[in-house]
Amino acid sequence: MTELVPLRRAWGTILLAGLGYFVDIFDLLLFAVVRVASVRDLGAGDQLLEVGSRLQNTQLVGMMIGGVLWGVIGDRRGRRSVLYGSILLYSVANLLNATATTIGQYQLWRFIAGVGLAGELGAALTLVSELVEPRARGTATTLVATLGVMGAVAAAVVGELVPWRVAYAIGGALGLALLLLRLGVRDSAMFTRVRRSHTERGNLLRLFDAPGRCFRFLRAIAIGVPVWFTTGILITFAPEFARALGTVGEVSAGRAVLVYYATTTLGDLTSGLLSQRLHSRRAAVAWYLALATVGVAAYLGGVARSTTGFYAICGWLGFATGYWAVMVTMAVEQFGTDLRATVATSVPTFVRATAVPMTLAFLALRDAVGVRGGAAVVGAAAFAIAALALWAQSETYGRDLDFTETAARG
Repeated sequence: MTELVPLRRAWGTILLAGLGYFVDIFDLLLFAVVRVASVRDLGAGDQLLEVGSRLQNTQLVGMMIGGVLWGVIGDRRGRRSVLYGSILLYSVANLLNATATTIGQYQLWRFIAGVGLAGELGAALTLVSELVEPRARGTATTLVATLGVMGAVAAAVVGELVPWRVAYAIGGALGLALLLLRLGVRDSAMFTRVRRSHTERGNLLRLFDAPGRCFRFLRAIAIGVPVWFTTGILITFAPEFARALGTVGEVSAGRAVLVYYATTTLGDLTSGLLSQRLHSRRAAVAWYLALATVGVAAYLGGVARSTTGFYAICGWLGFATGYWAVMVTMAVEQFGTDLRATVATSVPTFVRATAVPMTLAFLALRDAVGVRGGAAVVGAAAFAIAALALWAQSETYGRDLDFTETAARG
């Protein structure tokens, strides 16, 4: 048996994991906050939406590549290797963002930052899940995610208060400082035992060599798609939606992000605790998906006519999509130790990357059915896919994680 510890003995690891996710989210969401100011400063002219979409998609493609890369490294070399390497890469890349003088340079640094950002959450939740005893696992991962999401609130505040170049420099400096703090982090006893057994680890192809394993992986991704429909489209482009929906007053992207993620913090905390209370990850996610569906309908229905009302709906959406930590925890619990980091890192990354086709579809549909209609079509597809995937996915609450995919059936 592997050594699992009660929650009170894991506080140091949980804190360092949560702070890493804090910096990760800070850097990831900072672009949404400073998008308009930065691309305008770099000469985008009247193509703010188009250039902003291209830059966001470039970052997400980088994250998709990084999700695979860091996941394989995490299973082959250890979770701490990812916690060191990913934060170093995205911290340096964000410092370089502050030096960009052209859209091309900006796009390159956002791509490299995306590759680095992909490793943080999956490695952190994998390490914590393999360290804490099953009955406290959901609480531990909830604390990591709740602390991490506060990074978005910090990004919104910093992005509003300082010039965009300074904001990127702050994000990079925070990451390098945290790297020094986490140098003492060690891999879990569970992973160390599997490594010593010489079991094949981190083979990405094994996610697709058995139908059962493949569908588990694809369902884990699909469950999170509504989160990034909401974040990548409705919140990132909140100013454009507000104008199209007839909202009276000027809506700021930075404030929309601030409100959204302030309530996401509460959503992450309550959804994780609800999953512990109900002894069910699936039931908790189902409740929050239902709340998110209502929020999207209110947003696109133009219920709010004032900026205050618009921000209130953004807050509702933030709370309702706060099932992110439970979704990633479900993914971690679905797979064995030999593939767990690969899955935990690639699932949230691929979820974020779905914003690429969703954004492209939204922009294509916008010309045919308008901003509201395009978002409604894309959103309906995202929520339908997530609901079907959740219905088919197995319950993982309290599952013993001391197993490998090599020993288990696909």
